[in-house]
Amino acid sequence: MYTSTGKTNEVIVIGGGAAGMLAALFAARNGASVTLLEKNEKLGKKVYITGKGRCNCTNLCDTQDFLQEVPRNPRFLYSALKLLNPEGLLQLLKELGCETKIERGRRAFPVSDHASDITRAFEKGMRQAGVKIRFHAAVKAILRAENRVTGVQLTNGETLPAGAVIVCTGGLSYPSTGSTGDGYVWARETSHPVTACRPSLVGLETQETWPTQLQGLTMKNICLNARSCGKIIYSEQGETLFTHYGISGPLAIECSAHLPDDLPVSVTLDLKPGLTEDQLQKRLARELTAAGKKQLATVLQSLLPSRFAALFPLLCGVEGKTPCSQVSGKMRTQIVQTFKALPLTVTGTRDYREAIITRGGVDVKSLNAATMESKNVSGLYFAGEVIDVDAHTGGYNLQIAWSTGALAGKSAANRALSEQA
Repeated sequence: MYTSTGKTNEVIVIGGGAAGMLAALFAARNGASVTLLEKNEKLGKKVYITGKGRCNCTNLCDTQDFLQEVPRNPRFLYSALKLLNPEGLLQLLKELGCETKIERGRRAFPVSDHASDITRAFEKGMRQAGVKIRFHAAVKAILRAENRVTGVQLTNGETLPAGAVIVCTGGLSYPSTGSTGDGYVWARETSHPVTACRPSLVGLETQETWPTQLQGLTMKNICLNARSCGKIIYSEQGETLFTHYGISGPLAIECSAHLPDDLPVSVTLDLKPGLTEDQLQKRLARELTAAGKKQLATVLQSLLPSRFAALFPLLCGVEGKTPCSQVSGKMRTQIVQTFKALPLTVTGTRDYREAIITRGGVDVKSLNAATMESKNVSGLYFAGEVIDVDAHTGGYNLQIAWSTGALAGKSAANRALSEQA
């Protein structure tokens, strides 16, 4: 039976994703002997699919701007971002042979547009630093004695001693990449509260079925407003995609990060945010007057894509075949009000298979923000998506993984080396 005291400079990293690779790299660079355990056949399976395969690896902004993109527990990230901020990440990638470029919205990508170059760079760095990488190595349990980590047990029965263990197993999103929630199980087993998990940065399902008729249609420069209990919980202008289940696209995906636990939530789409109701009234009046006997739906094509224009009168409660000369003032008002606040009822989100990230996770109150170490178990660390910190799209979530992984790695190395001494 395994009885090691755990007094070793060995750091074990569980998970070879974004957080795990940086944890292993920083632990090794800080003097520890490091083994990275990855249950898949290769590193960074989720990194490969981010940014549609291009890997939006970070967002080149300062810390304050960065934290404004983090809806939950942003202050927890101060120490992690101080150690490795977006600029530092890009410098590290350059050092490891991966050049990057900055695109719209300060988003950073590898120059090659290949996510594999990011993973390859970090794998190169780990191997140079002496990290031992083991594939097809699934962990069954984290071993401990007297509230101190002593190692891990693999599913094949093998036990590995360690002075520190870093859990970088990700969340539940994209389960095909190996994110199956193992880290949450180990967190609970070691008395760490885990906040409720749900899919985030994902499409929104609506009670209304009319979006199905517009499936595949993208509306740009519109405003999405979401309200819960009478309060606005999200309001941004951008792009929305109509789907067979409701809405997706940048606005809907970002809105999903702000949804309360209790649904449904009321959403309105302002299709003409650049115009006031009065301005839109006057423009519509001019269009109708000039159109004469043409049908209303036909004239609306000057304001909407043709498919949307054909459907829109129904959403306004008016007849699309009505000759423009017969559109009353009341009908015109109904049309304008619908343009400015087209209602939808969000009843849910798509599942983890389509979610970019998992919302929720290991409660940050149980972790030391300065080190990522557990407050309950000495030598146990958590980093990346497994913890309850998430952000909007644009490279922020990967940077959270890189930064928390780096901090956990450095801290774990210090812990393991001090324990050995």
